Amino acid sequence: MSARKRTAILISGRGSNMGSLIEAARAPDYPAEIVLVISNRPAAPGLERAQTQGVETLVIDHTEYASREAFDAAIEQALVADGIELVCQAGFMRIQSAGFAQRWLGRQLNIHPSLLPSFKGLHPQQQALDAGVRISGCTVHFVTPELDAGPILAQAAVPVLEGDTAATLETRILAVEHQLYPHALRLVASGAARLDGPRVVVDGPVNQAAPLLSPAP
Repeated sequence: MSARKRTAILISGRGSNMGSLIEAARAPDYPAEIVLVISNRPAAPGLERAQTQGVETLVIDHTEYASREAFDAAIEQALVADGIELVCQAGFMRIQSAGFAQRWLGRQLNIHPSLLPSFKGLHPQQQALDAGVRISGCTVHFVTPELDAGPILAQAAVPVLEGDTAATLETRILAVEHQLYPHALRLVASGAARLDGPRVVVDGPVNQAAPLLSPAP
């Protein structure tokens, strides 16, 4: 196989999706190699988790920079110094400057716990419950300067159950995030998915075997 893509993960917290990406990349045929985890928060639990998995970590504390652009420049310097080819945001709670997002366009992914373009921004699970939807889920998209608005790469759906709270829906969505994100990174790192203007072109079959009907017929 061709050389694995050197990939960095940006985190701010526990690194739940980070863990699923690191685990997936252990497979010898996986086309991406997780070589660096960067956190903007020194106390992020995900840092220790990455270290125990043998992945290099780096703290770049956003509070030490006078502007968003200066913070992003420090992030970019670290990425370039390590030869990073792809970036995955995984619970990274910082809005990037437009210039940074544009320079990494097509090379930076994010996962969001809703079926975009619905329920962008904060608290998407509660937004879904407030709207009364029957199906929610998660979306992996390419990062663009506009928040949660980049070209959609992959999505997974889960039912919204009677009695759901934001917390129970979050747990159900997170379980499929851990499946979807490694799959999406595989598609990009292997070249099977690529940007074509405002849309993503994906080679290979589309899952039509398991439609989700909610409520069930």
